[in-house]
Formats: sequence, C-alpha cells, structure tokens
Amino acid sequence: MDVAVLLHAMVKRTAVSMVASRRRSQLQEKGIELLLLASALTSVAITIGIVSVLAYESFLFFRQVSLLQFFTDRQWTPLFAEAHYGILPLVSGTLVTTGVALALAIPMGSLIAIYLSEYASRRLRETVKPILELLSAVPTVVYGYFALLFVTPALQHIWPNLPGFNMLSAGLVIGIMIVPYVSSVSEDAMRAVPLHLREGAFALGATRMQTALRVVFPSALSGIIAAYVLGVSRAIGETMVVAIAAGMQPTLTLNPLEPAATMTAYIVQVSLGDLPHGSVGYQTIFATGLMLLLITLVFNIAGHVLKRRYRQVY
Repeated sequence: MDVAVLLHAMVKRTAVSMVASRRRSQLQEKGIELLLLASALTSVAITIGIVSVLAYESFLFFRQVSLLQFFTDRQWTPLFAEAHYGILPLVSGTLVTTGVALALAIPMGSLIAIYLSEYASRRLRETVKPILELLSAVPTVVYGYFALLFVTPALQHIWPNLPGFNMLSAGLVIGIMIVPYVSSVSEDAMRAVPLHLREGAFALGATRMQTALRVVFPSALSGIIAAYVLGVSRAIGETMVVAIAAGMQPTLTLNPLEPAATMTAYIVQVSLGDLPHGSVGYQTIFATGLMLLLITLVFNIAGHVLKRRYRQVY
C-alpha cells in the first residue's frame, strides 16, 4: 500500500513538473516571438519615419516649386541668385555613374561567382571569398581618393583631355567597390543549385563551362538577379566616391568623360552648408532624397518582378 502511494506521488510530481516545464517553454517561445515581432515593427517604424520626413519636407518644397519645373528644367542651381530647380542634371549624373559601375561590376562579379562556384577548389574558395569581401570593408573615402589620384591619371593616358573630375573614374571605382556584393550573393545562389543537375549535365556530355552557363546559372537566376539589384541599390546610393571624384557641378550630360554631380553628392554639399532650416534651398535636399528613394524603389520592384518570373520559369 505504501509503495502504491509512493508511486502515485512520484507520478503526480512528475506530471506537475512536466506541466510547469511546458509552461516555461511556452512563455519563453512567446517572449522570443514578441521580441522578434518588436524588431520587425521597429524596422518598419523607422522606414515609415524616414519616408514621412522626406514626404513632409518635400511637400513644403513643392508648395513653392512646381512639379513641372522640377522635372523639366535642365538647370539645377537652387543656391544661386537666379535659382533653377530642375532635377534632371542630378538624375543624369546618378544614372551615368551607376551605369558605368554596373557595366564593370555585373560581368566581373558574375565571372568571379562562376569560377568560385564551379571551378575553384574548396580550399581556394574559402581563401579567396573572404579576401574579396574585404573590398566592401574599405572606407568609401579611400575609394574616392583612389579614383581621383590613381584611376583618373591612368585614364588621362588614354584620353589626354579628360578632366580631373569625371564620372568615368568614379563609376569604375564604384563598380570595383560593389563587385563583392554581386559575386558573393551570386556565388551563394549558384552553390545552392542541387548537385544532381550538374551530374545530369555531365552525364549528357556537357563540359563544365556549358554546365555552368546553361544549367547552373539559369537555375540560380532568381538569386543572381537579387545580387544585381543589391549592386544597383548600392551604386545609386554611393556618396563619397562621386563627391570626391566626379565633381560637384550639376551638368545635364550622358557623357561619362565629363564632370557632373549626383543626387547623393548634392545632399552632402548642402548638408555641410549654413542654409537656414525651412528655406527652399534647405528643402531641396529632401526633394532630392525623395527622388533618390523613388528611383531605388523602382529598381527594387523591377528586380522583385524578375525574380518571381524566373523562379516560376526555372
């Protein structure tokens, strides 16, 4: 009888302990869930706050400057006595430098990704990839002076009349700077392609290059497009390289051999000045920032659409 009572007490104690342990686990899971939710909401709130500030200040700007003038005027001289508020010179400078950067970064980054994924040994890949990613850790000011003091003089041997400030050298250096973003994300996407796809291509007689270009690359295209979109966003938002090497004079031109200002460089230029808060000149940085945000958003939406389309195809 005593043994039965003892066993009953032990079973009851064990059941109570299990229930308490389950409750603690549920509380811990709930706490972790709330913490993750708070983190997600914080990032959303910060984004909404940034957009709200840009929209509010831009609204005040557009109360004094018409949208027609903003998008059609070919001069951007908001700090001059005879002010002009045409955003086209800043947009052209941004798009030209970004185009030069992508013309270098996308082919080079893709080739590096193909080599690291399909040709390099594991030991070589684990050595080269971290070294390559160190390029993204170099301060952008260093890249700016590298463009101004090394790349531009080197290009002047090819084009003797090349100005000291030009969009070509700035774009090339930005391209070098974003190569790690393109190559690293692309290589991760290609490494995620199942091995049996490669083995099937080899069994059909395909070479390693044919397998990489016709099997692995298309299969990883959604991830590769994400890498390209990341590179585009990084190039558009670059500030110090273009501020140092491309010049600060807004010029409506599509010639990369000429100097020009970008939207980010103009924001830096005005932010360092002494313009009073609330003036039209001060509010131009918010209108420019909103334009930059919209351009980046368009590229990200286009990249998302392409990712979904190629994910469905492949």
